[in-house]
This record gives sequence, structure tokens and C-alpha cells, in this order.
Amino acid sequence: MTRVALFTTCLVDQLFPDVARAAVRVLERVGAEVDVPPAQTCCGQLPFNDGFWDEARRIARHHLETFADAEAIVTPSGSCAGMVRHFYPMLFEGDPACVELARAVGARTYELSEFLVARLGLTDVGATFPGRVTYLVSCHGYRELGLYEAPLRLLRAVRGLEYVALPAADECCGFGGAFAVKMEPLSGAMLRSKVDAVRETGAAVVTGTDVSCLMHLGGGLSRAGAGVRPLHLAEILARDETRP
Repeated sequence: MTRVALFTTCLVDQLFPDVARAAVRVLERVGAEVDVPPAQTCCGQLPFNDGFWDEARRIARHHLETFADAEAIVTPSGSCAGMVRHFYPMLFEGDPACVELARAVGARTYELSEFLVARLGLTDVGATFPGRVTYLVSCHGYRELGLYEAPLRLLRAVRGLEYVALPAADECCGFGGAFAVKMEPLSGAMLRSKVDAVRETGAAVVTGTDVSCLMHLGGGLSRAGAGVRPLHLAEILARDETRP
């Protein structure tokens, strides 16, 4: 049995706990033993992106200590997985011991769909979800992890699901963390373009691998009266005939 430590992320923990529950349900259904370390906090991405590297290092060091002994670390966020895997070694340059630990933990850190497809070799996880669904590509997961085909392979294996491609799928939704606050006019224009693209698909649900992007897009869809529901990929994969 594969032992998995779930890295929930701060946004999921505080605002979207159902995503964490769904991820656990999917992982357990495919035979993983899931642990949720209670000491975990944020990955430090926000202070890192804003240039507060000392603060980011303190958070990152705690994360590495928390997950140091985990066989595999799975997170429902391509953004946070990318932070740990690619930027933790950069944070600790000049500290060989921390760099080594960062690389080791990063090598065992997976975004959920990446873990299911690349690590476990699965595409069909026993999910059932009737309806038309489109997929929002999140920039960090796409550019830092190459995350694109794995979520689509999982979606195409879901019973009852009709997948429809999103036009200009690789264009940013305009969230970008603090970018949406600091550059609100530009972020808003990018969001409106993405809302139009989602509406063009005729989908009832838009899914993705990061709740941050789905939160941003969901707000735009709601304000536009689009009638399209944002759902994290884990929430779709967790549905089956016994739990619609």
C-alpha cells in the first residue's frame, strides 16, 4: 500500500476544505493510506513571490521538517507543488544541507492528478460525473510541472462526463495571487476574456487543479450570471455512483 502525506495548502484548508476531503476520498479509493500532518502550514509562495525571502525561508524550513519523512507528498495544487519542487532549492542556496533536503522533499511532492497518472499509472479512478465539463489550465502547474495531459486523461475516464476543450486554454485567467490585487485593471480584463471562453464551451462546470484560479474565475462567472459552476478536479474524481 502506498503511504501518502496530504499537503492540503492554506487556501484549501481555510476556504475550500471539501477539496481536501475529496482528495482523501480519491486517494483512499485507489488504495493509498493517507496521513494529514497536523503541523503543516503554508508553502511560503506568497512572501517568496513578493520578495520577502527571509520570511519564505522560515515557512519553507517548517514545511520541509513537517514532510521530511513522508514517502510521497500529494497536494491538490499545482502551484504549491511547483513552489516546493522548483523554488525551495533556490531559497536555500548557500545552505547545502537544506538544499539537499529541499530537493529530496521536492522529488516526492506531486500534484494530485500527477500522482495518480504518473506515479500510480491510473486514469480511471472509478468516478462518475454526468454533465459537460471544461478544464481551466493553471499557469504554475502548466509551466512549472508540465501539468496538462494528466488532468485531461482523468477527466476523459470519468463515467458520464462530456469533456469540451476551453478556447485559448493556456492563457492566464488573471489571478496570479497578489497580481489580481496589485494589477486589478489588467487582471480584470484577463478574467473577462476567460469568462467569455468558458461561456463559449456551453459547459455546466469548469474544473481545474488550483482552487485559487477557480475562485477567481468563479467570481467572474457569478458576476456575469453565466450559470457555470467551478469545481476542483478532486471534487469531480471523488464522485461515484454511491455518492453523486
